[in-house]
Amino acid sequence: MKKIFALILPILILTGCASITSGKVQPLSVVTTCDGEPLNGASCTLINDKGSWFVKTPGSVSINKAYGDLTAECKLGESKGSATFSSKSEGAVWGNIIAGGIIGYAVDAGTGAGFSYPPQLAVNMSGGCLSGSSNKNEAKSK
Repeated sequence: MKKIFALILPILILTGCASITSGKVQPLSVVTTCDGEPLNGASCTLINDKGSWFVKTPGSVSINKAYGDLTAECKLGESKGSATFSSKSEGAVWGNIIAGGIIGYAVDAGTGAGFSYPPQLAVNMSGGCLSGSSNKNEAKSK
């Protein structure tokens, strides 16, 4: 019985560890909108406790996962927008709690590997939203 347990325990720990199964990096897509319409070309900074990343919308960026929230701050001309996105625990975290206990959970929480953000982030902009030459021409004619 001890031999079976000795063989099964490492398998449970390794399959439950989010640091191994899902990694510490997550790709995200970022879009900006104004009054429900796409607003392209905004420069966005994404910030969490693992670092900061830059992306122009619409665009994609790979970030380091974290236990805490991710803040997106975007700007295009006079238009500004910000949003906060919460990290959610992944299924591997629960396997790690069962198999590895508090130590396994602490590793996943500390590295951020056990958590993820929504795969697509939408930031609503306000303050004179202009995008592309057609909208700029419309604004000049008013």
